[in-house]
Amino acid sequence: MDMDVHRSIDSITVGDELEPISIPVTLQRLVMEAGANRDFSLIHHDRDVARATGAPDAYMNTFFIAGMFERLLREWMGPNGRIRKITNLRMQVFNSVGDTAVFKGRVESIDEATNSVSISLSSETENGVTVTAEATVILPGS
Repeated sequence: MDMDVHRSIDSITVGDELEPISIPVTLQRLVMEAGANRDFSLIHHDRDVARATGAPDAYMNTFFIAGMFERLLREWMGPNGRIRKITNLRMQVFNSVGDTAVFKGRVESIDEATNSVSISLSSETENGVTVTAEATVILPGS
């Protein structure tokens, strides 16, 4: 995280785009992530099992996706912001081995009375939007 980022409620406007994060989805990365969060479901690290269920290949699990959204938010708001919630996570298309997942965010609304910011989140690959979610963060005043 860039420790020089100190985003405040009065430094943003509705429509602001968060700097996207691009990450190649590799089998090694999926295996490491599955081991780290103890998600040993074979669909997330065994190509044959994933393909047998109709997926094109092994794919990201919920923890990986949520973690990338959290990283996106933290890098954007800086160390003084707080994540209140990430909600309404909807997986639409697999983030599979061989894809490059791009995590994005957009400021949807600002409540200056509570320093609360609503952000729409998405993950996209070459196949289009794969995941959507919503976040609420709290930013400090100026």
